[in-house]
Amino acid sequence: MLSIKNLFKRKTEAQPERRIDFFKKKLKKAKDKQIIVQERKQRIKAYFERAGIEVNTQKVFKVFFNIAVAINLAISGWLIYYFSANYGISWGTIAASMLVLWILVFVLLIFAMWIMFYMAVDLKIFRRKVDIEEVLPDFLQLAASNINAGMTIDRALWYAVRPRFWVLAKEIEIVAKETMGGVDLKTALDRFASRYDSIVLKRSISMLNEGVEAGGKIGDLLNRIATNIQEQRAMLKEMSANVTTYVIFITFATVVAAPFLFALSQVLIEVVKNLGSALGSSSSVAGGVGLSISFSGTGVTESDFRIFAIVSLIITSLFSAMMISTIKKGNIKSGVRYIPIFIFISLTLYFIAQGLSSKLLGFFV
Repeated sequence: MLSIKNLFKRKTEAQPERRIDFFKKKLKKAKDKQIIVQERKQRIKAYFERAGIEVNTQKVFKVFFNIAVAINLAISGWLIYYFSANYGISWGTIAASMLVLWILVFVLLIFAMWIMFYMAVDLKIFRRKVDIEEVLPDFLQLAASNINAGMTIDRALWYAVRPRFWVLAKEIEIVAKETMGGVDLKTALDRFASRYDSIVLKRSISMLNEGVEAGGKIGDLLNRIATNIQEQRAMLKEMSANVTTYVIFITFATVVAAPFLFALSQVLIEVVKNLGSALGSSSSVAGGVGLSISFSGTGVTESDFRIFAIVSLIITSLFSAMMISTIKKGNIKSGVRYIPIFIFISLTLYFIAQGLSSKLLGFFV
């Protein structure tokens, strides 16, 4: 049997080893966490570079935080004044409402602002991708002319840059700097293509790299790529022209027909309300004959229907703009600019039709 002294000795000898293992595991976790944080920062940085902007996320968070605080302060002050002045609610109820406001609404405001911020960045990335695809055929044809004149591929790409190419010119400058720094041209072009979710760009770069590896006539290859892009664009424009009838129908139904129908419906509610009050008074007069007509209940009020009509028009305009963008361009992001235009026109026509219908109703009644 082991003595107590030996057991204590083994236990004290094992403790340093356990401590070393514990600290090793802790250091490993800290390093893994630091690596994850660095990778996340790199992804965020690359995401903003695709949009062509430099953003400090900490400063953006501070701005959003201050905006949320200011909005919550304004809402809190208004709620305190409104409920205490009109309803005489106790301060305990007001304090509970403020607590909910500062926990729930504050978080929702910051979350909504971050979503809108990333949507704006994503739309900017999409806009840059479209700009690159628009000037890509011209750039490839200029590069092909330079290659046919005897330049190397990297110099031909560099000297094909023009100020009117804008985003593409900046990207080619980055590719040229990387190649001058010792990076392989194929790797630099692949990095450039991977920054944008463009099938046209990725296919063009892939065919260019394959042509360079195969050792073919790169000038003729670039001319063929440019011609194929232009033919594809012409075909898309022809397809867009063929569906113009559907676009006109959706636009008319959303922007013109729906506002007038909602306005007429609101006038109908007012007519039925006036008719009901008139019949109710006449039935009370003819009560001795045995006629009994009663109009009870609140029903749909004009203010409730107005709110319903405005919300319906906004939602309808939103989805109609998305449908038109999908039909004409093949994606929703291209039609984002249609959304505020559709909403503004439909609401304007609704209020105009509502005013005209009310005047006509007053004229005839």
